[in-house]
Amino acid sequence: MLGTTTVFLALILGLLLIHFVKLCIWAAKLPPGPVPLPIIGNLWTLRFELHPRTLMKLAKTYGNVMTIWVGQAPIVILTGSESVREGLVTNSEQLSGRPLTPFLNFYSEGNGIIVSNGENWKQQRRVGLQILRNLGLGKKSLEWKIQGEANRLVDVFTSKKGSPFDPRLFIINAVNSVISSVIFGHNFSLDDQTFHHLTESSDSVSNFYGSSWGQLYDAFPWLMRHLPGPHQDAMRHLHFLMDFLMQEIRQHQQNPSTEPQDFIDYYLNPISKNKDDRSSMLDERNLQQILLDFFLAGSETVASTLRWGLLYMALYPEIQAKVQQEVDAFLEKSLTVQYDNRKDLPYTYAVIHEIQRNSSVVPFGLPRQITEDIKLQGYQIKKGTVVVTSLASALHDPNIWKSHETFYPSNFLDNNGNFQCNDAFLPFSAGHRVCLGEQMAKMELFIFFTSLMYAFNFCFSQGSKVNTNGILGTTFTPHPYQICAIPR
Repeated sequence: MLGTTTVFLALILGLLLIHFVKLCIWAAKLPPGPVPLPIIGNLWTLRFELHPRTLMKLAKTYGNVMTIWVGQAPIVILTGSESVREGLVTNSEQLSGRPLTPFLNFYSEGNGIIVSNGENWKQQRRVGLQILRNLGLGKKSLEWKIQGEANRLVDVFTSKKGSPFDPRLFIINAVNSVISSVIFGHNFSLDDQTFHHLTESSDSVSNFYGSSWGQLYDAFPWLMRHLPGPHQDAMRHLHFLMDFLMQEIRQHQQNPSTEPQDFIDYYLNPISKNKDDRSSMLDERNLQQILLDFFLAGSETVASTLRWGLLYMALYPEIQAKVQQEVDAFLEKSLTVQYDNRKDLPYTYAVIHEIQRNSSVVPFGLPRQITEDIKLQGYQIKKGTVVVTSLASALHDPNIWKSHETFYPSNFLDNNGNFQCNDAFLPFSAGHRVCLGEQMAKMELFIFFTSLMYAFNFCFSQGSKVNTNGILGTTFTPHPYQICAIPR
């Protein structure tokens, strides 16, 4: 007679086999991909993280439209510039939905701009864009703020007197000061403990989502909520950020300005005006979430790109020298470099774009959800399917770029040395969900980078070892490094 243990194991194996067969039947209706295992899907194949290099290798086997299983959830991955653009641009509206994965639901509960859907998303995006324009987006007033922070950053680097230092906190503070002045009406000093707590919390939340722990949380939320680990730290830090933002809103309500000075002021006005309008979705919870969206997205990506930029300039001194030569020649005729001058500095502008391309700071757009049945690269994709676009694969597509694996500014120059871009350059995504702060980020990168290149020669101290592999989270950030800023 069979023992209880044997019967139990046979039952478990039978259930796993049935589940595996169901997975295979379900997978057959989706684009091809590696065979999913019961319970964990393809997490083992992915080494528990969606790394762009891993996905590009898988795409060579399964094609540029493939299915990856994160636990029990299938995700269609678009790789390569052609499929990514077909998804984001050609089918922009159909891919404008945002799935509320377990972590994204915890992050926003469907509020704000980045993770919201439907009418709420439309209202928040429309109001958010209008307020940014009121605050100087695309105007000289915002550029002056950026220039002021760039000058202060130069002063901080000068104080190091050429000694090796980690530029991370100084760059984050400068970039945070720009977005903080726009949304809060004030900024933070380097000595402010609130700034350090905000930086720590922002890092924790930003780095968690794209990490292996983030994949595990989305695959097994019911289990992870009860286990210790970095996900618990991310939740705690997210609570801190939300509490801080609500305090900022309350302070503005208690001390109203006669004329709006920042994003909170501008948003609070229509809340009071539309309080009796049932169709209005403008409220404090959405405001709180938009502030978080702007604070995280508006600082982490720009700061990481600038850190990659200094690293590349130290690694490639001949490129750095060529940038400095162009900037020096321009400033012999002008007092300052302004954003409009990017056309007069084609090599410098190409280098900035190559920093963005090569580093791929945002390797993936946040997940999309298909709002109606569509055809992508010949595959029928059903409404409700979750789609992830590999922006990094478009930025490293060997069919598009002259040199896709190395740092090569000529990717953005024509034969006459004039700046040129192409449709595969998608660091801010594209279509309906394109980054709302794209224009501000471009201004910041250009002004900060040219200011630093004019003021310093960047190099590593003798014997330094630099890790250029990067750290994958929601963004792709450089490993900490020490650099020397030698005043010119």
